[in-house]
Amino acid sequence: MPARPLTILCIASYYKGNRLLERLKAEGCRVYLLTVRSLLNEKWPRASLDDVFAVESFLDRTALVKSVAFLFRTHSFDRIVALDDFDIEVGAHLREYFRLTHTGLGETQARFFRDKLAMRAKARELGIRIPDFAPLFDHAALHAFLERVPGPWLIKPRSEASAAGIRKHASPESVWKTVAELGDAQSTYLIEQMVPGELFHVDSLTCEEKVLFAEANAYHQPLLEVYQNGGVYATRTLPRDAAEVAELRRVNAQVLEGFGLGQGASHTEFMRAQADGEFYFIETSARVGGAYTSDMVEAATGINLWSEWAKLEICRTEGPYEMPELKNRYGGVVISLAPQEKPDTSGFTDPEIALRIDLKNHIGFVLVANTPERIAQLLEEYRARIARDFHAVMPGADKVSW
Repeated sequence: MPARPLTILCIASYYKGNRLLERLKAEGCRVYLLTVRSLLNEKWPRASLDDVFAVESFLDRTALVKSVAFLFRTHSFDRIVALDDFDIEVGAHLREYFRLTHTGLGETQARFFRDKLAMRAKARELGIRIPDFAPLFDHAALHAFLERVPGPWLIKPRSEASAAGIRKHASPESVWKTVAELGDAQSTYLIEQMVPGELFHVDSLTCEEKVLFAEANAYHQPLLEVYQNGGVYATRTLPRDAAEVAELRRVNAQVLEGFGLGQGASHTEFMRAQADGEFYFIETSARVGGAYTSDMVEAATGINLWSEWAKLEICRTEGPYEMPELKNRYGGVVISLAPQEKPDTSGFTDPEIALRIDLKNHIGFVLVANTPERIAQLLEEYRARIARDFHAVMPGADKVSW
C-alpha cells in the first residue's frame, strides 16, 4: 500500500504565509489551515488547502486543544506549523500536547524564539554579546541593575513582536513608576540597557541544526524610532563582501544553532553599538520576517523564504533539502503610512521597482538592482519623496502596521 501524503496543520492568527501553503500543496502534502474566525474572508490560497477551520481566538489554550483534538479524530496530522510570531508558543504547546515535538519546537525551545527574557538568558549562557538586562519581577535584581548599568534603559514586553510596547526611561524614578503601574503584569516585562547604534537583521534558513542561507540587511534607522516616532521605514541588502556581513553571519549562526532552531526560517536582529563598534544580539524568531522582507530577499537572491520553509518542513523526514541556485543582486524596501487610502505611485517609474506595495493607507516599494550603491541611492531618493509628498502619522495609533 502506498504511503499516505504528509498531512500538515498550519496555524495562523494573522493573514500571512500563502507561499508556504502553496508550496506544501505543490509538493504533494495534504494542507489544512486553522485560523481565527475574523480572518476567514482573507485571500487564503483556497485551491492549495484541503480544508480551512476557524476558532474564535488562540488565546484560550484549553478550547484550542479541544478543537485540534476534534480535528485529529479524522485527520492524522504529521506536522503543526505556526505561521506568525504570535503563534510560535501556541504551535509548541500543541506539539507537546499531541506528542509531535520530534517535528518542531517544543515549549522550552520555543521560548528562545518568543520570550525576550529567555533569549537573553540563553544568549548569555552561550557567550553571545547582549545588552545588560534584568527581569522586572525580581526587585532586588532590578535595584542592582539600576545601580550597575547607566541609563537610558528600555522596558520591553517579553513576548511582543518587533518594537511593540517598548518604553524608554531616563531615571530610576521613572522605571519604578512603570513597575508599579504594571502591577501583576510586571513579570511579563524585562529591562535592558539601551545601546544606541545601527540596527541590522539577518534572514536565514536552517536545516538539520545548521544555517544554510543567511542574508544580512541593514535598517535605515532602529525600528523603535519608526514605531514610536513615525517616519519612513527602509531596509536594504548589505554588500555581501563587507566585513560586517561575515561577522553578522557568524553570530547569527551562533544564535540559531545554539538556540536549537533545527529546521525552518528565522529573522534575527543585531545592534552595532556606537560606543564600541561591536554587534549585540537583540532578538530572534522562528518565522519569516515581516515588512516585506521576504519579497526583498527573493528579489535579491531568488530565494522565497516562505516557500523554502515549506520544503524544510517536508525534509524533516522526507529526504534531503537542496537549496535553489542563488542570484547575486541587491534589494531594498521602503514603506510609510500615507493619508490616502490608495496613494498614486505612478510618479515612481524606475525600472528597479520589483513590487509596489498594495496596503491600505500605505505607500511602499520593493526595489532590486545589480549593485548595493544603486539600492542605497534609490532608498535615499524615495524616502525623501515619500516624506515630502505622502508621509502621514496617525495620532493615538501605532505608527506602523506591517
